[in-house]
Amino acid sequence: MITTAPTASGFHYFLKGFSLIKQPKLLPFVLIPLLVNLVLFSVSFYYLFQQVDVWLIELETNLEWLSWLFFIIKPLAFIAILLVFGFFFGSIANIIAAPFNGLLAEQTEFLLTNTKAPDSSIKSILLDLPRVISREWIKIKYYVPRALILFLLFFVPVLGQTIAPFLWFVFTAWMLNIQYADYIFDNNKIDFTTMKSEITHSRFQSLSFGASVALSQSIPVLNFMIMPVAVCGATAMWVDKKVAG
Repeated sequence: MITTAPTASGFHYFLKGFSLIKQPKLLPFVLIPLLVNLVLFSVSFYYLFQQVDVWLIELETNLEWLSWLFFIIKPLAFIAILLVFGFFFGSIANIIAAPFNGLLAEQTEFLLTNTKAPDSSIKSILLDLPRVISREWIKIKYYVPRALILFLLFFVPVLGQTIAPFLWFVFTAWMLNIQYADYIFDNNKIDFTTMKSEITHSRFQSLSFGASVALSQSIPVLNFMIMPVAVCGATAMWVDKKVAG
């Protein structure tokens, strides 16, 4: 088995995900997450690009007293809107596709470690649903209060409206790393608290991986394939750390 140094950047593993989804053994497990992403992101970005100009005009009107700063605020607000939509609809897609993402992570692990994967069936996926949904609910409970605090920061005059988009991006990157890394951790029966502790030890790698996913989710067309890419990339990152001990 060829592995990568566990100190490689998260961006490296994100790119590795693109090569992994083309592996013949993984293709059948890539298709369902790919289709879920395709449908949800098509709907969400169709709606977004109909509304974004309206929202930006409203923002400019409400912040007329900050017109001298709007050349900075407007692009930051646009990026924040893209990231919020990307993460929100990505989260919905992840809940729907969670059982299949877990299966994809499992098959990717077996491929990378050159071990035989167990046979999977629709019945086994259905039996695993309660555990998978419970794990997704844990992630939602972790996300919501922190997201609300950051959202309120947008209403703080000047300082909040200037730094909030940047903090939101960092938080989004962190959450996306948690989202996609958690499938392989969950498959290996590692609880959520331990998972967070482990990825915190490689914070730069985790954030650079999540940032790569976040930016890609905001790009139309490319975002359709990001879910399986991120699952495979996060699994490769976990396997390399496991091998390195």
